Amino acid sequence: MSLLVKIAQLKRGSRRIDVEGTLKEMGPVKFLELPEPLQPAKYTIAKLEDDTGAITITLWNYDIDKAGEGDKIRVENGYVTSFKGQLQLNIGLYGRLVNLRNP
Repeated sequence: MSLLVKIAQLKRGSRRIDVEGTLKEMGPVKFLELPEPLQPAKYTIAKLEDDTGAITITLWNYDIDKAGEGDKIRVENGYVTSFKGQLQLNIGLYGRLVNLRNP
């Protein structure tokens, strides 16, 4: 079972969490070349903000098409890591992104 938390409460290593916020500052979609026979993966980096703060989130493949800048979303069963000293919220294989404006 996941726990709904605010962004200010997130810590590196947090797991099985639900976070709601608004997508901001979405960067350009980039492509990551993968070895044959895999397809290239697409990704974009954005900020997720709530009333307590902001965190970096990387959206991959189909999640990019589910929501856009300014949309309110919920990440279910997410986890937190750190990259270059900055916290990052991850959806991963077992999590999911829900667009709260267009569920």
